[in-house]
Amino acid sequence: MEDIQSLLERINREGVEKAEAEAARIISAAKDKAAAIVREARESADKEKSEAERASAAFAEHASETVKQAARDVVLGVRESVTAILDALLAKDVDAALADNDAAAALVKSAIGELTGPGEISCAPALAQTLKAQAASLGGFEVVADESSGKGFSVKLDGGRVEHTFTAEAIAAELSRRLRPDLAKLLG
Repeated sequence: MEDIQSLLERINREGVEKAEAEAARIISAAKDKAAAIVREARESADKEKSEAERASAAFAEHASETVKQAARDVVLGVRESVTAILDALLAKDVDAALADNDAAAALVKSAIGELTGPGEISCAPALAQTLKAQAASLGGFEVVADESSGKGFSVKLDGGRVEHTFTAEAIAAELSRRLRPDLAKLLG
């Protein structure tokens, strides 16, 4: 009976040892698999983090460029608006100056400056009267009343082969052209 008892104990012990060995192998395999899963998860997380950082940097760069472009657009818009206002003010002021015969006469004298006659100044009848009254200061230029002149005047030299026309639009455009570089500097 003792042989059976020892046989049973030995079978029981071998079964327990086998079960413990199998359990240890299963636990070891589970730990290895868990470590592999954790490693893959970390690698995946690192990859996603790196991609997110690249996407964030690209978005930040794009946003910065968009802000710079918007700032340039605002500056250009302001520059265009201020230039349009300046042009309108110049046109209004030149138009007003040409409507005042004394101011227009001063512009005529400035336009002929150091030119010497013979020449012809063609202008509206009212301005022609003012200029004829100042004929001595016109340096040999003949004043001709011309209904089609409107506001403004023209200066003809060399028998009419050279003509300079000073309309309100032309004077305002020239003043604007000369002021634009300084305006651009002011507006940055």
